Amino acid sequence: MANYQWYPGHMTKAKRMMQENIKLIDLVIELVDARIPLSSRNPDIDELGKNKSRIILLNKSDLADTRKNKKWMEYFSDKGFHVLEMNSKTGAGIKSIQGVVQQACKEKIERDKKRGILNRPVRAMVVGIPNVGKSTFINSFAGKACAKTGNKPGVTKGKQWIRLNKGLELLDTPGILWPKFEDQTVGLRLAMIGSMNDEIIHLDELAYELIRFLRAEYPGLLEKRYGIEVSEGQDAYDTIKSVCISKKCFLKGEELDIMKASAMIVDDFRAGKIGKITLEMP
Repeated sequence: MANYQWYPGHMTKAKRMMQENIKLIDLVIELVDARIPLSSRNPDIDELGKNKSRIILLNKSDLADTRKNKKWMEYFSDKGFHVLEMNSKTGAGIKSIQGVVQQACKEKIERDKKRGILNRPVRAMVVGIPNVGKSTFINSFAGKACAKTGNKPGVTKGKQWIRLNKGLELLDTPGILWPKFEDQTVGLRLAMIGSMNDEIIHLDELAYELIRFLRAEYPGLLEKRYGIEVSEGQDAYDTIKSVCISKKCFLKGEELDIMKASAMIVDDFRAGKIGKITLEMP
C-alpha cells in the first residue's frame, strides 16, 4: 500500500496562533467530514480547546451513510460535544447552528447574567483540517452581511471579529490543523475523500482500496452504478477491468484504460454518485 503522508511546514506556526487565539474565545466550532469523522480530526484540538464549549459539525453529511451519521452523533454526544449534521455548500443545517451555540454556551451566558453582563456576544473560533469546508461554512454562516467589527481593545491588532448577529462573533482566522497519521489508514481515508493532493497519489491503488471496502461494507453498490457483475472472491483489479468494459474505457484498440476507470470510480465516490457511504465507524 502506498504511504500517504502530509508534511506541512507551517503546522507549528498555525498551532501557535491557535494557542494565542484560544484565550480570547468561549466556543470552538470544529468541522469534520461526516464520511471520516475521526480521520478528519486532529487530536490536538481536544487539548487546545479543553475548558471551552465545543461543537462538532459533521460536514458533507448528505454524502455519508444516514444510519452511520446517527451513530457518530451519539459517539460525539457521549463525549460531551454538541453535534450537528450539515452541508456548508448547500447550507443544509446552517439555520440550526444558532440554537446549538446557545445550548453549548448556556453556562457562560448564565455566568455573565449573574455578573450583570448582558448581551456580551459568544466568541467562537472555527477549526478543522484543510479541505474540510471551513471557509465555505464561514461564508454561508455569515452570509453576505458579515460585518468586520474591527480591532477591539484587548484584541491584538490584525485579528478580525465577524459579527454574525448580536449573540455571536466569529474570529475570522480559521484554525487549521493537520491530521495526525498514527496509522496509514488515516492517510488512505483522507486520500479517498480528496483531502490530499491527487498528484502524489496513485489513483489506481486508491480505486482498488475503495473497491475492496465497498464490496465488504456496501455490497451491490458497484454493480448497480456500473452495470457490472461481481463474482464472489473476484479481486479488485478484475472489478476495475469490468468497469473499463462496461463504461468503454479503452486506450488504443481493445487495451483497457485502467487509470481512466480508476479516476472515474474515485470521482464518483467523492461526488456521492455510488451512494451514501461512510468509511469508518466509531
